[in-house]
Amino acid sequence: MNVLPDARSAGSRDAEEPLDAYSRTVIGVAETVTPHVAAIEMTAARRNGQVRIGGGSAVVFTEDGYLLTNAHVVAGADGGRAAFADGTRMEIDVVGADPLSDLAVIRGRMAVPPPAVLGDAETLRVGQLVIAVGTPLGLTGSVTAGVVSGLGRSLPTSVGRTRRVIEDVIQTDAALNPGSSGGALADAHGRIVGINTAVAGIGLGLAVPINATTRRIISALLADGRVRRAYLGLVSTPVPLSEPEVLRTGQRRALRVVEVIAGSPADDAGLRPGDLVLRAGGRPVSRAGDLQQLLFADVIGAPFPLAALRSGVVLDLVAVPQEMTEPG
Repeated sequence: MNVLPDARSAGSRDAEEPLDAYSRTVIGVAETVTPHVAAIEMTAARRNGQVRIGGGSAVVFTEDGYLLTNAHVVAGADGGRAAFADGTRMEIDVVGADPLSDLAVIRGRMAVPPPAVLGDAETLRVGQLVIAVGTPLGLTGSVTAGVVSGLGRSLPTSVGRTRRVIEDVIQTDAALNPGSSGGALADAHGRIVGINTAVAGIGLGLAVPINATTRRIISALLADGRVRRAYLGLVSTPVPLSEPEVLRTGQRRALRVVEVIAGSPADDAGLRPGDLVLRAGGRPVSRAGDLQQLLFADVIGAPFPLAALRSGVVLDLVAVPQEMTEPG
């Protein structure tokens, strides 16, 4: 006698299979990434001794004990302590911080667990699975999962009067809470594609991407403890070009100049509000991040070519960027 399978049982198995695959992926990433993530407590010297001024998470990224975290996590600190999920504890020192990217490098005073593998956020797609590992509310080794819910977001930052926008920020619905800052955002292969930096609202988290620009920032922090940036003195916004402008320039987008600071390198070069910046340093620019990633130490004091469209005419201009100075 043939017995037909129970439809409810078959349906239940079908429903479980995707969940099992999802669970296996998250479990695998959690096991891979958690050993590399520390809970950190930052301290500063006061009259009554070392006092706690904040905390968060950090990710080991080199063999010799350097960790990545957020600049706002270490702000005002001169040291602290790190604790890993395996019970390893140690004192840490602040190597350098860059508030304008919200990235910082710290170092353990003794042997730390091996480094995580850094990935490339440029490969991410909206809807892709990501896993956040950190220490929200001081709970070491906490793991949450979600998807990339947005790419190319902007996160305003400022140091004194210097305003800047962190470009290409990753938006995720993986749950983030106080203490998650500085923790890892990993892809399904366990590669670190972002450093969690902010909770944008209910169900929204933001992470600074690991990409070519942030790798350059990290290298500068390792070498010098700070990031030297070039200053042009303009405020711009990305805009699409009209069809005649596309035919004239060969580009579909550009940066519209909103403001030019009086006496700045951009002002001296002849840029005006309303100009459409097409190229900078010989490269096409269409996003604020395109320009920002060119303004590092190597262009300070050197001729910096700009091509701008004004009233249908392409102008070739030359600016000489100055070094961006920290507020006193």
